[in-house]
Amino acid sequence: MRTRPTLVATVVTSAVAALALTGCTTASQDTGGAAPSSGASVSPEAFDLSGITKDDALASSVPEAVAKDGKLTIGSELTYAPVEFVAADNKTPIGIDIDIAGAVAKTLGLTADVQSSTFDAIIPAIGTKYEAGFSAFTITPERLKTVNMVSYFSAGSQYAVAKGNPENVDPADLCGLSVGVQTGTVQQDELDAASKACTDAGKDAIDVLPYDSQAAVATNLAGGKLQAMYADSPITAYAVQQSGGAIEALGDVTDAAPYGVVVAKDDTQLAEAIQGALQKLMDDGTIKAIADSWGSGDAALDKAELNPAG
Repeated sequence: MRTRPTLVATVVTSAVAALALTGCTTASQDTGGAAPSSGASVSPEAFDLSGITKDDALASSVPEAVAKDGKLTIGSELTYAPVEFVAADNKTPIGIDIDIAGAVAKTLGLTADVQSSTFDAIIPAIGTKYEAGFSAFTITPERLKTVNMVSYFSAGSQYAVAKGNPENVDPADLCGLSVGVQTGTVQQDELDAASKACTDAGKDAIDVLPYDSQAAVATNLAGGKLQAMYADSPITAYAVQQSGGAIEALGDVTDAAPYGVVVAKDDTQLAEAIQGALQKLMDDGTIKAIADSWGSGDAALDKAELNPAG
């Protein structure tokens, strides 16, 4: 979940796919290393939006200032696979958010103009440089004080283990086990605290193994060097999808919270138009289909709420 200010870029580094920086982090991202593979995997590919058509009623609700150039200008920080990142050509934005942004824009009779930005620069530029922000923004009371947010997706944290969980890993008792995380993440902080609880109880510490690259975490799990990994739920789901059957998710998603599309606080008209488009796309199954295509179908919401209470 993206609640901290800075993230650093990553790129897709192989046909199998590189996994990007997890959301709650200040760590640097290694651009090397691919997700594990023990068979066929799914190459990162944009969702086919050709079947989405303009909704005349929703399009008519778009503010004239936005509609006049035919574009919805979007700020996104493109380092967070599979939510938003850059394709193997190192220039084309792809991912869950990018597909959803494109679908919303088409529904509103617009074209999505996705512009790369540092994460912490997006919200201050909403309403001036950008008309909307699609960048895995967790909805928080603090953000709702300054911008409108429309919910569409949910993310938390989740473990993964080798296929079949051969070591019988139990997320409720990790004492004495080796668990991989990306350096600087919330998950690393949680595991450090859990390890201290183990030793305070007279048990073996958790062997918390941090890696600069999330791809390296997944690779070492598939290779048997780790007994588990812990990451943001979309990242874990994507690692499983890309692993070719080498790893599987373990346990429930915890601490889940909704992502929201960001719109200027004084532009309720655009926020409501985007809310309407998202709801239409939820109702016809498009949002779930997009999330499914990136391995995170369960995280798609079925109700688009404007400024939901935290």
